Amino acid sequence: MNPAPPTSLASWPTPLEKAPRLAAALGLREDDLWIKRDDLIGLGAGGNKVRKLEYTIGAALAAGADTLVTVGAPQSNHARLTAAAGARLGLDVVLVFPGCPGGSRSGNLVLDALFGARVHWAGDVGLTVAAQEVVEALRRRGARPELIPFGGSNAVGARGYERAGRELLAQVPSLDLAVVALGSGGTMAGLVAALGADRVLGVDTGAMDEPAAAVAAMAGELTGAEVHKRLRVRSDQVGAGYGRLTESTAAALSLAARTEGIALDPVYTGRAMAGLVAAVEDGTVAPGRTTVFWHTGGLAGLFGHAEAVDRFESALPVFPA
Repeated sequence: MNPAPPTSLASWPTPLEKAPRLAAALGLREDDLWIKRDDLIGLGAGGNKVRKLEYTIGAALAAGADTLVTVGAPQSNHARLTAAAGARLGLDVVLVFPGCPGGSRSGNLVLDALFGARVHWAGDVGLTVAAQEVVEALRRRGARPELIPFGGSNAVGARGYERAGRELLAQVPSLDLAVVALGSGGTMAGLVAALGADRVLGVDTGAMDEPAAAVAAMAGELTGAEVHKRLRVRSDQVGAGYGRLTESTAAALSLAARTEGIALDPVYTGRAMAGLVAAVEDGTVAPGRTTVFWHTGGLAGLFGHAEAVDRFESALPVFPA
């Protein structure tokens, strides 16, 4: 059976920009480093999840769905963009989050509300169980719900980044390495399918246990090949855990902002940039090779991240000093 065609949620390709000042600060040549700007995807404040949603929602529409259900943390970029896609396509959206109302001040929750999504707070119930209960309740009410996986990450969603990898190669045929945040695994899996495992470096963000296994499973489903032993994954930027601001991530946020005017987030892209910095320091990324940092978005999450807001606001210089 042929897969369902993707639905259209954005315009492609996204920009690819040189980052000469950042490259110089890292000790690379000015022409070595580029940034792939998936943060500039227009839908719902942008981000990589849009590429996955074109395929997962395409499959949902082919199945006759009128309601999208998905899971994540309250800061979830995937949930935000599912809500935005639902608004654009005229679909109802229910987001299943852990905990209770009032327990989070995520910047993404504000956008979830603006896009018209409803939230089911699961308390201490596991998200998989809670989401299935939501799906069954919707069906009893006559709705036609479709469950979109955590992070949009399954082989269907990963096809969005397989296409993105080909898009990148058309922009920079001389690519040596793409550096990307590794969360639920679908973004890296699609890139591995398109570019090969040797040209993709994933920086683990601590979003899930054994992310490399998830990447290998999805990439293997896309390509029919075993890639697990060849995957390139850094796990040195997780720190105290998912969602916690590390010193290396804070430094990376400042470095990208002050050299290129690029805003990253403290959970995903900030960690990925910290991983790139570490990769240059240990020689994994070397001068004279074409490296692309994949900006997967997530800026909205910065404004609800208490550690990051307190840190950078308190460090704001006052003139005259």
